[in-house]
Amino acid sequence: MNILLWVMQILAALLYGASGVMKVFMFDQISADVPSFGALPREVWAVLGSIELVCVIGLLVPAALRWHPVLTIVAAAVLALESLVFIGVHVKYGEVGAIVMSAVLGLLMAFVAYGRMVLKPIV
Repeated sequence: MNILLWVMQILAALLYGASGVMKVFMFDQISADVPSFGALPREVWAVLGSIELVCVIGLLVPAALRWHPVLTIVAAAVLALESLVFIGVHVKYGEVGAIVMSAVLGLLMAFVAYGRMVLKPIV
């Protein structure tokens, strides 16, 4: 279980890291291709991207260093909740692929939070 959770944390960190970088640093280039980016002001997308980048660190560093590992649970839970926001935005624009992707990532992050809290805590 520990290996599965680590693999999920690393893959999620890569995905959310790329997503956060795009929202914070490449918004103008990608916003033209994604209609739902018009749903929220640019500043809100930048904040959401910054949250993703902070959570990427939270998914890996506290667990790897065994320093306040509860932060890994918090990071995964925040990303799971953020996925709900994205699902709502994508539903408004009828972007089925993005809805599915957000739902899957949200469920995976909820599982990581549960896994690190109950199934295989880092102590």
